[in-house]
Amino acid sequence: MDKRFFNLYSHDFARVAVASPRCRVADPAFNAQETIRLAREAADAGAVLAAFPELGLSAYTCDDLFHQRALLDAVLDALADVVAASSTLPLALVVGAPLRVNHVLFNCAVVVAGGRILGVVPKSYLPNYGEFYESRQFSAADNAAVDRITLLGQDVPFGPEQIFALESQPLFRFHVEICEDVWVPIPPSSYAALAGATVLVNLSASNVVVGKSGYRHQLVSQQSARCLAAYLYTSAGRGESTTDMAWDGQSLIYEKGDLLAESERFLGDSHIIFGDVDLERLSVDRMHTTTFAQSVRRHAHEVEKFRVQAFAVPLPLDRDLPLARLVERFPYVPADGRRRDARCTEVYNIQVQALVQRLQSSGHQKVVIGISGGLDSTHALLVCAKAMDKLKLPRTNILAYTMPGFATSERTLRQARELMRVVGCTAHEIDIRPSCIQMLKDLGHPYAEGAEQYDVTFENVQAGERTSHLFRLANHHHAIVIGTGDLSELALGWCTYGVGDHMSHYNVNASVPKTLISHLVRWVADTKQIGETGSDVLIHVLETEISPELVPGKQGTGKEEGKPAQVTEDFIGPYELQDFNLYYTIRYGFGPAKVAFLSWSAWRDRANGPWPEGGSPARNQYDLAAIKKNLGIFLWRFFKTSQFKRSCVPNGPKVGNGGSLSPRGDWRAPSDSEATVWMNQLARIPD
Repeated sequence: MDKRFFNLYSHDFARVAVASPRCRVADPAFNAQETIRLAREAADAGAVLAAFPELGLSAYTCDDLFHQRALLDAVLDALADVVAASSTLPLALVVGAPLRVNHVLFNCAVVVAGGRILGVVPKSYLPNYGEFYESRQFSAADNAAVDRITLLGQDVPFGPEQIFALESQPLFRFHVEICEDVWVPIPPSSYAALAGATVLVNLSASNVVVGKSGYRHQLVSQQSARCLAAYLYTSAGRGESTTDMAWDGQSLIYEKGDLLAESERFLGDSHIIFGDVDLERLSVDRMHTTTFAQSVRRHAHEVEKFRVQAFAVPLPLDRDLPLARLVERFPYVPADGRRRDARCTEVYNIQVQALVQRLQSSGHQKVVIGISGGLDSTHALLVCAKAMDKLKLPRTNILAYTMPGFATSERTLRQARELMRVVGCTAHEIDIRPSCIQMLKDLGHPYAEGAEQYDVTFENVQAGERTSHLFRLANHHHAIVIGTGDLSELALGWCTYGVGDHMSHYNVNASVPKTLISHLVRWVADTKQIGETGSDVLIHVLETEISPELVPGKQGTGKEEGKPAQVTEDFIGPYELQDFNLYYTIRYGFGPAKVAFLSWSAWRDRANGPWPEGGSPARNQYDLAAIKKNLGIFLWRFFKTSQFKRSCVPNGPKVGNGGSLSPRGDWRAPSDSEATVWMNQLARIPD
């Protein structure tokens, strides 16, 4: 693992290429040379598959020239050149060619690797409408009377039901369809995906008209998403005849609905794009989506038709090959400003709607919430305020309490007071130190006698007193307690169990990670939802270092404006890294090595890739040693020490696909499991 850690193929990625060569109509020799040149470029870049356009060896716009023997013979010569060139190229090629089979002409995709033809796939659906007249020259795949043919002296499989399997990467299995095949209600690739294909390839020519580019995106995106697959879409470009049509050479690579790569359109020369496909992601989602297997069973008659053609090409494992795809630093927070705003709007409304429903169903019109002046309680208070607005109830029905303890700073106390004021809730202040002293006396704790012993008991007495007050206040005022703890804290077990911040009547932040809460609060500030003054308060909260404020500073006052005695991230690591680890661990179940590789890809260089617009000014970067260290903290706390806290969490809404840790939702796990296998894998990551 050490030697190959920095190679994407070691982590179940595969690099694929989609090429659009400049062509000459009815000049197969020229077209073959352009194809070979781009194939070499793809191989040099570390790709294991390169796809080329429909009828690319002849050009798509030959019309009745397709019935000329000279052209068809020249195509065979050109194909022979491609096959010969493939013997020195470590990748599979898919090229388009018109081929005669038993006196019938087919529009075909020819799959080539290692100097041999792996299979020939004829087009299933021939368009014969609008500007298309393919049935004039070609026959559809259903008209084939054979399932094997002799081509260039090789006996090869023939037919649309073929899957090509890379022996050195069991998750890499691809299927080929041609242009119109993906435009029909049930594309052949749908059945191929059910039969095990993870990569779907479309050799297309596809002329361009106004609006067609966007529709291609929709088709390819939806097919990749529905099939839980990668989808490679080729298109003819410069050189095709413009007698009656025009061509833009648009190439696309999608993975499960996400765009990995897109070519620039209307280029004047040959071009190629690359995408690094996450094969494990596709496999995990198929395993997780149990209706995928149900579909396999339901369509067994079609699935059983597929034949698997195995092939071998060496993976480029002899060099560093980092990911070329963008890995978001903040998987819960889109970098793009418009997408971030849309995400924040949706998450905020989910939380508000969930709280509105809980209040209506429980018959309560008031809520009780503790306000620390920190991030989580700030956001929970904003949700409560919006819920009251939705219910047409006064915000004074929010009974907010700030409860300073032994280490509460003047800064957070001031922020709590200002926040309650600008929100317009009913604000209260309860000094919990007297009740904590009484509890510590009852326990016989040394602090009650003047000793500076700041142990876990000292900390949890404060957390418990706050929660105990909130619950009894809720009883007294016929209200419910709103929880403030977030998903990140729950994942790391950074909460006081039971009568502590672990417990509430309803927790609106239950499945919202810390990094997203930060952006939600900033979004509320940026959009001035609680006024100019309120936005200033929120910005001050965002600039406050995260601390539980349970242990006093060295002077014993705990009220310094500077760095608090406790800094949360000193104990559990940076939330930005831990949220990254959390996402890929619970969303996909990736192992430590892959999580670390993804984290290294995202965080190793602050100048590489976009940052969330409007986010924190901090631009951190981490080397692999820091990534490994913090991943170790996460794995130990998540798998070994914290599950018992997650097994009995309060109700709260799931807000995203990044996961919920409720035992009634996404995550069911034993409270007494071991972390051994994760820690052993972590140890194999290079330092």
